[in-house]
Amino acid sequence: MWGTLLYGCTGGAALLYVLYRWLIPTAAQYHAGVALLWYDVILEPLLDTLSQSTRPQRILAAVQKNATRGNPRSVVAAIDHFCRQKEWAMNVGDEKGLILDSIVTETNPSSVLELGTYCGYSSVRIASLLPPHAKIITLEFNPANAVIARQVIAWAGVEDKVQLVEGPSGDWIPKMKEQFGVKTFDLVFLDHWKDRYLPDTKLMEECGLLRKGSILLADNVICPGTPEYLEYIRNNPRYESRYFKSHLEYTKVEDGLEKSVFLG
Repeated sequence: MWGTLLYGCTGGAALLYVLYRWLIPTAAQYHAGVALLWYDVILEPLLDTLSQSTRPQRILAAVQKNATRGNPRSVVAAIDHFCRQKEWAMNVGDEKGLILDSIVTETNPSSVLELGTYCGYSSVRIASLLPPHAKIITLEFNPANAVIARQVIAWAGVEDKVQLVEGPSGDWIPKMKEQFGVKTFDLVFLDHWKDRYLPDTKLMEECGLLRKGSILLADNVICPGTPEYLEYIRNNPRYESRYFKSHLEYTKVEDGLEKSVFLG
């Protein structure tokens, strides 16, 4: 009896281990629903409980352990390695990051607005490519994320180019001109709550923060998806849009970036 019970427990534990280590992660690589459920709903809270830390804190620890202080590209590489080998996180990621890099380089912006800082990955990535005297204002709703992002940005040595602001985007966008002396933005990177893409775009239009030639670059337009935003931006004669097909960060799930040029 005891042997049978022990055998059953051992077999159950082995099955759980196989599910945890291989089967579910493999399925998550190719299925959007599985990926978001597994990484964000199941795995993150479990690891938070077991480690008594948060995912952003674990990302910061990986940066401090593996990245060279003052080297922004080593910070990006350390986060990418952590997210591919240790624990997934919703940064723009290495694959889509190359698309982001090319658009920043092509645009050569002097003023950048980022909506959604998270741990500072894309802020560092953008800042490392900005010309002298250019700056990025990045908005983060979650104060705990902002604490981590400031440390990641400082470790990368780009804090002189990045101004991190805490609070809801809907509150800050109307105050951009008054608070920061911004006339318009050359580039806006949308990577925050997906249901805020459309209202925040309309708010930027209303507040006169977009000029002819301003570029909106929106992440995760397929996964998790921003259908209302895409319908608006692709059917609006004031924009010229192009979709860059790629994959959800650190997976094989289809995702992409939508680049939209404001025509005035």
